[in-house]
Amino acid sequence: MGAESRLKEKNIALPPPNTPVANYVGAVRAGQLLFVSGHGPLRTDGKPSMRGKVGRELSTEQGYQVAREVGLNLLATTRASLGSLDKVKRVVKVLGMVNSADGFGDQPKVINGFSDLMVEVFGEAIGKHARSAVGMAELPMGIPVEIEMVLEVE
Repeated sequence: MGAESRLKEKNIALPPPNTPVANYVGAVRAGQLLFVSGHGPLRTDGKPSMRGKVGRELSTEQGYQVAREVGLNLLATTRASLGSLDKVKRVVKVLGMVNSADGFGDQPKVINGFSDLMVEVFGEAIGKHARSAVGMAELPMGIPVEIEMVLEVE
């Protein structure tokens, strides 16, 4: 079963792709790789749906949900770039950045919100990926999570 079929089966709706908020593009293809720019939890008006530091204003579980939302935004950009998520051959590498309160160390648990979504949408063989999950002192617009990814594509 392909990713597009899985989205329908699981009633997962993708938002419209975000418009970049600065001087960059949402994704760049180089050969068989698609580099998807860092995305946050932005609404269609370009404003964050959530702000704050995980471990202070947001719990780990809330951060997990934000990371899942960011994953949906990344998938929307990917679909817009490729025409279909079924053209994704592999989620290769992910960098998950968490706006972390001092002493917060559960960044991997937060970024699991994204990683779990990728496996749900693409299956284990395509969706499981290499990953870094790191804490940041600040993220743009005070967002709690930013994620970028590299995909192997048809």
